[in-house]
Amino acid sequence: MSNRDSIKPWYQVHKWTSLICTLFALLLCLTGLPLIFAHEIDHALGYQVEPPALPETGQRANLDDIIADAKTRKPGHAVQFLVGDPDEPDLWSVRLGFTADAPEPSAFYSYDARTGEFLHEYPLRQGFMNVLLRLHVDLFAGLPGMLFLGFMGLLLVISLISGTVLYGYYMRKIRFGSIRRSRSAQVKWLDLHNLLGIVTLVWLLVVSLTGVINTLSVPIFDRWQSTELAEMTAPYRGQPPLAGIVSAQRALDAAGNAAPGMTLGFMAFPGNDFASPHHFVAFMQGATPLTSKLLKPVLIDAQTGKVIAQRDLPGYVSALLVSQPLHFGDYGGLPLKILWAVLDILSIMVLISGLYLWLKKHKVPFETRPGVPMNEKPEATLPISAPKQVDGK
Repeated sequence: MSNRDSIKPWYQVHKWTSLICTLFALLLCLTGLPLIFAHEIDHALGYQVEPPALPETGQRANLDDIIADAKTRKPGHAVQFLVGDPDEPDLWSVRLGFTADAPEPSAFYSYDARTGEFLHEYPLRQGFMNVLLRLHVDLFAGLPGMLFLGFMGLLLVISLISGTVLYGYYMRKIRFGSIRRSRSAQVKWLDLHNLLGIVTLVWLLVVSLTGVINTLSVPIFDRWQSTELAEMTAPYRGQPPLAGIVSAQRALDAAGNAAPGMTLGFMAFPGNDFASPHHFVAFMQGATPLTSKLLKPVLIDAQTGKVIAQRDLPGYVSALLVSQPLHFGDYGGLPLKILWAVLDILSIMVLISGLYLWLKKHKVPFETRPGVPMNEKPEATLPISAPKQVDGK
């Protein structure tokens, strides 16, 4: 089999996977660009606030007072989570829902963790950023939309791998990074497409794979809840509902004592899907950039306030937790976010140039294809067009 014959299947794979996923990949890149700076944009729009600057005293407000204040703002609603922020250690947030296990929040309040002062109510399901987030996450279609985008992400990964194979074949006789400016516009677009594709290859693979993992967040947590969490709470199964529960502050203190050196990521209240009717579950996190993204669940008896169990999350959940911030460049502060944004813009150019090459529906002239000797006759070879080009047949 000649080299031409061996490369043809890779071209077919690249062509069809690219055609199927490119528009959705372009949508994800366009919506993902502002989402890289979601935290900064929310601050600029006033959707999030920072605690005021105060002298450091080590003082912490009583969590029960904060919970009581949140309940008075939404009478009849249940507290679902207490949420910490590794980037804002002086900020606590309280999420409420119509019931403890309601899938959607009804309110999200922020408080100064030092004084207990109410700071802000985050506007739920409002604004342009919410539209971008929903488009990026699930196309406003819930779990089916998430899984569909995950499948598009897999096709993009296959397209990237097959495109890399084609690039190696077609660039055998041309210097890396060359753009043949003296050729036709289509050839220049092809060279630009190939060059930017190689430059962004690793980044696109990373964000595509992490994006695919993120689309599986619902089934991943469902599995954890039905296996690991169910196993930890099994001795309490079938017991009557509690008449009362210990204070949230007592539960938080117990979790802190059980996991020294760690801080609270979030704490699920009894009745929530991330806890049980008889328990708080505090998800503790480390202090380093990596360990702050990982969580360790601590199970607390809601009647006695004692720690019942704690264990590390299984690998498949940890993979999800690591992939979520990596997908948006949320590891190295603003410099990494800027790098992510630049690579996102270059990837948009890759996708647009690929669409341009397809829409032109013309083959690159045989003699201009990289890697083809000038004295080789067209009749002697298989007519395979360049990557991302389709002849319409």
